[in-house]
Amino acid sequence: MKKKNIANWGNYPVIESEERTFSYTEDIQQYITSKKSFIARGNGRCYGDASLADDTLSTLKYDKVLSFDTEKGFFECQSGLTLDKILDIIVPTGWFLPVTPGTKFITIGGAVASDVHGKNHHIDGCFSAHIIEMDIACDEGKIITCSPTENTELFWATCGGMGLTGVILRVKFDLKKIETSYIKQKQVKAKNLEEIIALFEECKHYTYSVAWIDCLKKGKGFGRSILILGEHATINDLPANKKNDPLKLPKKKQITFPFNLPSFVLNKMTVSIFNFLFYGKNFKREINNVVSYEPFFYPLDAILHWNRGYGKKGFVQYQFVLPLESKQGLVEILKKISDKGLGSFLAVLKVFGNQDDLISFPMKGFTLALDIPVRKGLFEFLDELDQLVLSYGGRLYMSKDARMKPEVLKAGYKRLPEFLSIIKKYNPNGKFSSIQAERLQLVKK
Repeated sequence: MKKKNIANWGNYPVIESEERTFSYTEDIQQYITSKKSFIARGNGRCYGDASLADDTLSTLKYDKVLSFDTEKGFFECQSGLTLDKILDIIVPTGWFLPVTPGTKFITIGGAVASDVHGKNHHIDGCFSAHIIEMDIACDEGKIITCSPTENTELFWATCGGMGLTGVILRVKFDLKKIETSYIKQKQVKAKNLEEIIALFEECKHYTYSVAWIDCLKKGKGFGRSILILGEHATINDLPANKKNDPLKLPKKKQITFPFNLPSFVLNKMTVSIFNFLFYGKNFKREINNVVSYEPFFYPLDAILHWNRGYGKKGFVQYQFVLPLESKQGLVEILKKISDKGLGSFLAVLKVFGNQDDLISFPMKGFTLALDIPVRKGLFEFLDELDQLVLSYGGRLYMSKDARMKPEVLKAGYKRLPEFLSIIKKYNPNGKFSSIQAERLQLVKK
């Protein structure tokens, strides 16, 4: 089979890969036994190189719904099914995803491999907290069922393990009961970083919370933000014209970003103008309304190929978490970003709740995510930020990573040796491996 260029959502790096797609379990097992090394790949919506390799196994045609208990809210499917298709099935019956990231175009296998989190981590944890059981095709194609109570070491090494334990085949998980397909939303403007931190604490009882933050503003407005809060709306929360069909699916409104923007368009001035307009669009300090779930959870999904806005060289998303007591670290990192002029169009600040699983990213604290175009000197600057993150007891998210050094991963994830020992057990010959895994020295061939 001829190789083709592939990349994940950041369009960095771009590599040549031989990609195969299968629809049946037996074919996947045969592929596993025939290959020396490969990585399973879903819809390519992780940002870095976690699902890139010389040989890739696409799961996109392995996408059957296996069962759906509409009374208890249990959903079971193959790993290649994407969240948008799941939502189309479950929302009209009064159920919602227990945890969802900022895009609905990821596969359920990708959700497990990245152990995705959402705006409700402080309440509901990561996706792994809602998995009932799953099947993994490990070395030599052997299928093992695992759960929080069965084959537990395989389960926890797979949740957030970037596909290195084997190919995720089947996932059964629980859902969240809803009355409507709408969100009761509140937006609150914060003048600076101190105020947004106080608002997060004041509003921690909300199920969903996230803040857009201006990383370039200096002076009194340093860290100015808009906090976005939400709850699933009840029927009584809806205006009269929506009460007749409260579980209606939103209309599929999408526009396409037609081409890659020239690199010179992305600079400190254009980001500053965007941030000024974005902050100023909320004329009132507080705005309350009821919106469909799509613009609340997936605002960027309405723009197909929005990643082209960062140019042909692509971009990296830099996401870190710091312990809750390390507020000074957040200040110092934001000042360093502002001084460097590397603010992001859509910098996102969230607060995580308690979690410190084997290899999953979240811990109780603040997490900041930035999209930064690839340019000269960027990686050297991010190396400096890495050291600051580590000095304050933080770590980076592997699902967003494209350039972290192995020693940074080791310092941030204290249980990494335990994770590596489980990888060695279930993936002894390095059969499941990506260019990220090789860069971070996670597998040995």
